[in-house]
Amino acid sequence: ILKRAEDGNGFGANKTPPGGYVMRMDLDGKNCELFASGQRNDYDIAFNADGELFGFDSDMEWDWALPWYRPIRICHYTSAADHGFREGSAKWPEWYEDSLPATVNIGLGSPTGTKFGTGAKFPEKYQRALYAMDWAYGRIIAVHLTPKGSSYSATWENFIVGKPFNVTDLEIGKDGAMYFTIGGRGTQAGLYRVTYTGTKTPAVVDTHDKAGADARALRHELEKFHGHQDAKAVAAAWPSLSSDDRFLRYAARIAIEFQPVAEWKDRALAETNPNAGLTALLALARMGGKENQDAIFAELKKFPMKSLTEEQQLLQLRIVEVSIARNGKPSPELVALAVEKLSPLYPANGDAMNRELCQILLALDAPGAVHKTIELARTATTVEQQTAYLFHLRNITNGWTHDDRIAWFSWFNASDAPGAIVKAKKYAPEFVKWFNDVESDARDGASYNGFIRNMRKSGVASLSDRERFDLAGILTQPVGPGAPRSPKKPLQFVKAWQMSDLEPALPSVSHARNMAKGKEAYETALCVMCHKFGNTGGAVGPDLTSIASRFSRRDLLENILDPSKVISEQYAFTTVTKKNGEQVSGRVTEDTGEKIALTPNPLAPDEKVEIKKGDIAKRELSKVSPMPPGLLNMLTKEEVLDLLAFLESGSKAADAKK
Repeated sequence: ILKRAEDGNGFGANKTPPGGYVMRMDLDGKNCELFASGQRNDYDIAFNADGELFGFDSDMEWDWALPWYRPIRICHYTSAADHGFREGSAKWPEWYEDSLPATVNIGLGSPTGTKFGTGAKFPEKYQRALYAMDWAYGRIIAVHLTPKGSSYSATWENFIVGKPFNVTDLEIGKDGAMYFTIGGRGTQAGLYRVTYTGTKTPAVVDTHDKAGADARALRHELEKFHGHQDAKAVAAAWPSLSSDDRFLRYAARIAIEFQPVAEWKDRALAETNPNAGLTALLALARMGGKENQDAIFAELKKFPMKSLTEEQQLLQLRIVEVSIARNGKPSPELVALAVEKLSPLYPANGDAMNRELCQILLALDAPGAVHKTIELARTATTVEQQTAYLFHLRNITNGWTHDDRIAWFSWFNASDAPGAIVKAKKYAPEFVKWFNDVESDARDGASYNGFIRNMRKSGVASLSDRERFDLAGILTQPVGPGAPRSPKKPLQFVKAWQMSDLEPALPSVSHARNMAKGKEAYETALCVMCHKFGNTGGAVGPDLTSIASRFSRRDLLENILDPSKVISEQYAFTTVTKKNGEQVSGRVTEDTGEKIALTPNPLAPDEKVEIKKGDIAKRELSKVSPMPPGLLNMLTKEEVLDLLAFLESGSKAADAKK
């Protein structure tokens, strides 16, 4: 309902939703259909014995510590599912009724292969498990599914963990063993076999789920109406709109949305059951157009917020958001009615309710909404909560007092002056747990500072000339922490190191290395300027905290010596050749119909080169890494080995004294 922000580093700038998707087609590739969408990084999918489809997806790890970051997760992909991935800040939280939630959230990682254990000669629990492979943190995860209504709930455990263990895919062999591979990004590949060594070889069991079969069958019947018009659809689907099973409600709503609105509009407006009525009004908000907006708002009065469960309250707020996002504000009378009903509820007891009420009331210019949001941010206990409230204020022009403006801008300056909003010092507990699960410490993502920097820019841009004058004192103050400091040790050439010089000494990295000197070498080689390690460093290149989970010692050294050997597409520059022959390389931070903008120097994100699309002859990913070669040439051999030991030790080494 409020304008989204693009990624703080420009990744995916101006890319339209919904992101990743699953296609269904004939074996010859014909009759291609969209089956499910709203994913980002789902590299593999797997069917269980009952033909239900699951995937292992992740959001953007650069969004760590931002309120819209969503953990890696297992999702049940049903017909027409939308799991809500959108670029930048616009990712949907799981409570949005027009999306479907994860089956289980896991935490941090980079998904690769998935496979059910069907046919494995493992104990029954592990024959039924879905195995999901995390390339970034070197683990195979066993996910244990339990039927729940027409879908599933799940728990998970680490099945195998290693370093380096950059797992890529697995299969269950005809011998009942598990076979999996490791590799990728130019690293050493390997094939492994897993067998069960108990006293008795387990029998292969029937992994079909009898529990939930009737509910799944009903969902499948509803899904037959997806994608086409059918005179029987509305009558068949309507009873399921009142179900407490979210997946059934979703399937029923989609079936109805594919039918002409005229066939079900009156029934939607007349429905009195809260689940059915609100779900039907959501369908009408999505499909009905501007001409039905006033009727939707008027009918919401039938469902007083205080009479609803929290899930139903969030659904009612979602109807308001979807209607306004698609069709603009309703009549002034209905805006006044919405403000009258919703303002007394804000602030609410729950974080989800507050986040949605915040957006709606700000979008409707509700009196007092700005000040209430400022006070919520002031009392928020986590980084994510505080950022969520302050973020939504960045483009709001009405309803401010001078003190509220001072409070908002003070947060960026890390001020503790009277009236300032003091930055929260802790992350949400579940966020911390995700890091602890991979033996790391919670930290901001690569795009965090960019989002915050752009957020403040938007706030400044929303000021009137008079407000800029009145706030001059705080607008000219330094903003937050500066760039990572360059090393104190003077840079001095030692030797142009080659693999042949250092490879024979690699075994010694495991023994009696000096972590403090390794940390100093990390700064001397300028790694700290572009890479995060633990809670310190820049965010231009990949986070190196858990690098040992996916790179062997040799692979790590080779990639430092030759950074252009393998370049991740996330960090690759784009080279634009203009029609006049001029070339410009940099990270794409803006891509519109008329122009693109490149940032040639990743350490100077505000320095941009704009190029008109009509002037471009060729555009391609650069084969040269932004990371320059020769960074180790300023280190002695012992310092290089200490650096490797430091990197292998993970975030716990960041504060090492010796």
